[in-house]
Amino acid sequence: MPEPLPGSTGTSGIAGPVEVVGAGLLGTSIGLACRRAGLEVLLTDTAGENVRTASGLGAGRPRAVGDRPALVVVAVPPDHLGEVIAAALDATEGTDAVVTDVGSVKSVPLAAVADHPGAARYVGSHPMAGSERSGPLAGSASLFDGRPWAITPHAGSAPAAVETVEALVRLAGGVPVWLTPAEHDRAVARTSHVPHLLSALVAARLAAGPENHLALSGQGVRDVTRVAAGDPRLYGQIVSANADAVVALLDEVRADLDRVRDAVGRGDRGALEEVLAHGVQGTRVIPAKHGGPARPMASVWVSVPDHPGELARLFADAVASEVNIEDVRIDHDPGRPVGLVELLVEESRAEHLVTSLESRAWSTHR
Repeated sequence: MPEPLPGSTGTSGIAGPVEVVGAGLLGTSIGLACRRAGLEVLLTDTAGENVRTASGLGAGRPRAVGDRPALVVVAVPPDHLGEVIAAALDATEGTDAVVTDVGSVKSVPLAAVADHPGAARYVGSHPMAGSERSGPLAGSASLFDGRPWAITPHAGSAPAAVETVEALVRLAGGVPVWLTPAEHDRAVARTSHVPHLLSALVAARLAAGPENHLALSGQGVRDVTRVAAGDPRLYGQIVSANADAVVALLDEVRADLDRVRDAVGRGDRGALEEVLAHGVQGTRVIPAKHGGPARPMASVWVSVPDHPGELARLFADAVASEVNIEDVRIDHDPGRPVGLVELLVEESRAEHLVTSLESRAWSTHR
């Protein structure tokens, strides 16, 4: 890894060191990405062990007295964003240093600093990347590669500050998505916060379920409840900070739920199918890979013995069939050492894949 001189811009266009405040998963990953680009990185965290760990991973060095960052990236929990952004603006008063944050809600921290004398140097941002793990040891320089990263300038943001934040996004490998703070918060309420709450409600119905009911659990319930395993304290902060957008969508969901309940209670299959069809429409507008338009997909299920090497053999045979696998899911049979692997492929190629795999002695169905 290159060792730039203090103040070096590397190849990024950022004119000086980057300070990362909060050396957790995101902060450490940003530090690693900046170091990958040749930038000097200064690390700050209220937990000294996080700074030591992130430094040991090569994400930067502890900030020292006299350091003058050109860019400060605030990567702290949602409850503390406003105060830490304000403190960063105070600490860089009289300079051109830009301050951004990577919090998952944008309107609340902006409101906290909107009247700050240095507000023109603040531009919010939010990388749509993460991990089921947390802390600096989970950090990765490639965490943001190819991932959407929202940039949310406010009306008073200086153009040069916006350009600096865009430079950060690009050097970290992210794909800039431009939104206002309010648009961002409505977007993440729809695509992240409300889905998380609904997933938690479904998962909660399982917590007190009889064992013989839970024995029937399949891949469907695992798909629906996966995100419910997230840290309740963190997601409580996130959702609370985005209350207006979340409540508006929950009202829509509640109205739909009432309609579903009434339709089921009346035995009104037409009304029920209308709601279900609306859900199908929703799945079809989710962007496909690389952000392209959604394409018709089909699932091919393959029985795979649950021992080493079988998945590799299946994938090799799929490659030999010249069919691109778009996604993979695995469901394990409870009563035998076999897994059911779901291969998601373009609809027009599904039949060919089935025929090809069966010719290689795989047991398949659609």
